[in-house]
Amino acid sequence: MGEKVYIFDTTLRDGEQVPGCQLNTVEKIQVAKALEALGVDIIESGFPISSPGDFKSVVEISKA
Repeated sequence: MGEKVYIFDTTLRDGEQVPGCQLNTVEKIQVAKALEALGVDIIESGFPISSPGDFKSVVEISKA
């Protein structure tokens, strides 16, 4: 029972693949902070090479 389960969340990357779901940078930071507060171990914050906007969001999330 000494093993730890790690939670790896991809909401900020995969969540935007849903048609009609588009988050701005401020909203993404809010989601990332909520995931952190829930104790999520790893947060995949986006796919920065996909667009300049996604790159900016990933940078800002990493600073928050």
